[in-house]
Amino acid sequence: MLKLLVFCMSAVLLASAVELPSRKYLNLAAIKTMVAAAESEAQKRNVQVTICIMDESGNLLFLQKADGATLNTIQFAQKKAKYAALYGRPSAAAEDSLKGGNLGVLVYPDGFPNRGGLPIKVGDKIIGAVACSGAASEVDEAIAQVAINALLK
Repeated sequence: MLKLLVFCMSAVLLASAVELPSRKYLNLAAIKTMVAAAESEAQKRNVQVTICIMDESGNLLFLQKADGATLNTIQFAQKKAKYAALYGRPSAAAEDSLKGGNLGVLVYPDGFPNRGGLPIKVGDKIIGAVACSGAASEVDEAIAQVAINALLK
């Protein structure tokens, strides 16, 4: 009788088990792919940039300052990437909003109104962000886009 009870309980537990969701994330191989593409693009453009990659929560996964990049690019790249990760849109959106007269963007938590940070999306899910800093903002953004393209090709 006890064996039957244990068997029945096991069957009920297995039947009611919930399948855990799976999610895409930035692993080391993905980061290396993105960094290699960004480095190559920066070299083609003859610019020295800091490259920053963050997860979807704005946690730092990778940071690299090129030898010729200035020290301020370290914080700029991180701020651009964090904005893109947390808000799910390019950091250029904050820049455009500020240019449009929205001064509130200056006090948004983790806001940074400067082009160069892009969210990394798989389908409709944000899995992280990449940003560059050290060149003209449009070039920073273009290098970040090349990194994303290399990952999602």
